[in-house]
Amino acid sequence: MSRDRLARDAALLTDVVREAGALARSMFRTELKSWTKGASSPVSEADIAVNDLLENRLRSATPDYGWLSEESADDEVRLGKPLVWIVDPIDGTRSYLAGREDWCVSVALVEGDAPLLAAVFAPVSDEFFFAARGSGATRNEVAVQATSGTSLDFPRIAGPKPLVERLSPGPGEISLYPRIGSLALRLCRVAEGRLDAAFAGGQSRDWDLAAANLIVQEANGNMTALSGDPILYNRQEVTHGVLVAAGRDRHASIVEHFRNRPLP
Repeated sequence: MSRDRLARDAALLTDVVREAGALARSMFRTELKSWTKGASSPVSEADIAVNDLLENRLRSATPDYGWLSEESADDEVRLGKPLVWIVDPIDGTRSYLAGREDWCVSVALVEGDAPLLAAVFAPVSDEFFFAARGSGATRNEVAVQATSGTSLDFPRIAGPKPLVERLSPGPGEISLYPRIGSLALRLCRVAEGRLDAAFAGGQSRDWDLAAANLIVQEANGNMTALSGDPILYNRQEVTHGVLVAAGRDRHASIVEHFRNRPLP
């Protein structure tokens, strides 16, 4: 992609995600229709409204790009597209519907199987995370960095407790960082150094991960499968297994730990 086109798409992404966040914020803590899709996944009219805004604005500006969103029917035409928008209109819908603040809008532009541009916007706290491949990551236009080192301070780790407990050197009780309803936001907390590490317990999808993945990587962190294998996007199967994000040294140490003590 040319530098001019990348700059155009970065500006488009920033503007549209901010607009989408403002729409989601305007509907937050109002009376909303909601329902359940699949086994237990909540959806609200706000998710659909934000998805429609994102799709209309992004696809009209980039008609030759593919599209993959949690709230759109999957069109496998995307598999043949070199550039694809991967979108979660409201990541953390349960939190959103409960009136909690730990939700966000998450959008990535993926080139091939890896994110190229990323934006994660938490409107209530007015936190806008952004990354472009090879250019670092920012929170509200200030550069962020994942924490260094390899030590494990459990109150600075987030994720499913039974999984994180497998890192513990002994049988004692451990305390973790309070649960963050949005997985994308949980991962961005690693990128900004508020968390040392975060796990995803399995069954996360491309739209939960793609934007935050790039933000973590560009903040001197790493995010992979627990095996250390990279996460590949815009494949036919968009569901992923257990994942871990951390600063590079700590990530390598955690991956090595699970290689020696694999999950059952």
